[in-house]
Amino acid sequence: MSLQDVREAATRLQGRIHRTPLLGSSTFSSLASARVHLKAENLQKTGSFKVRGALQHVLQLAPERASGGVVTVSAGNHAAAVAFAAASAGMPAHVVMMQGASPAKLEATRAYGAEVEIVPDAVTGFACARRHEAEHGSYFIHPFDHPWTVAGTGTVGLEVVEDLPDVDIVIAGVGGGGLLSGLALAIKELRSAARVYGVEPEGADGLTRALEAGRVVRLERLDTIADGLAAPFAGELNLVLCRRYLDGVVRVTDSEIVSTMRLLLERTKLLVEPAGAAALAALLSGRIPDSQGRNIAVILSGGNIGPPTLMDLLGRKP
Repeated sequence: MSLQDVREAATRLQGRIHRTPLLGSSTFSSLASARVHLKAENLQKTGSFKVRGALQHVLQLAPERASGGVVTVSAGNHAAAVAFAAASAGMPAHVVMMQGASPAKLEATRAYGAEVEIVPDAVTGFACARRHEAEHGSYFIHPFDHPWTVAGTGTVGLEVVEDLPDVDIVIAGVGGGGLLSGLALAIKELRSAARVYGVEPEGADGLTRALEAGRVVRLERLDTIADGLAAPFAGELNLVLCRRYLDGVVRVTDSEIVSTMRLLLERTKLLVEPAGAAALAALLSGRIPDSQGRNIAVILSGGNIGPPTLMDLLGRKP
């Protein structure tokens, strides 16, 4: 993969998605002793960055490759993004979601017109999606481990550098690695001096373990409120790109994520889901090396959270 792939994705997506703002924050700049800018992908179409990769697939599919529509597996944000992308192209979508998925994300996926299948867990989910692909002639849109997905999410990095040319540090949450690998590729190819860090919940640290092992590691257990970062493994392509471009991965606690969600809502009026708050939580908790005085871009990856879940989380003691 190359920067040219990301540039072509940006051209393809132009006018079809929002160019989300990069918002300076005096509050978070003061708290972090740095110049903090928030990339508000929570304001993106479908409420997260995922639409960038999903539309990338749909726009490049030849009719014969998707005679039975598209199929995917997702905890939520990718599900809604694929449903939206398929609807925009007039093709059917079958989405496999896990039991216990966010009601808000489930409702949005159905509202975009997708047929939803509920399964017990992510491992079962991938198998069911592949079976549907084989039986119906559908095209499987991988949520993270595919060049088209990575090129689409890499457009976030293009926008960051265009809006903040002297960016020193970029921070993003990571589940399967689709966002982080594309982002790191774009940032490093455009500004090699910048550093890029990934952030994982302590209870879903698949990339950390994969980097340590030098191979994809499947997690037997996922334990985090950040469902958008709870991938059972980091993808193979994503791991290759992260090993090449990433400066490090740090972990945060669920408590730190919730505290950051609360601060974002109180100080900036931005509503983000737990996965969307993880990157800023890492910065505020002091886990990003040599960050003081730097120009920092923090990716708020999504904002899809329903009122009951939000009230439950924000009602917890800090």
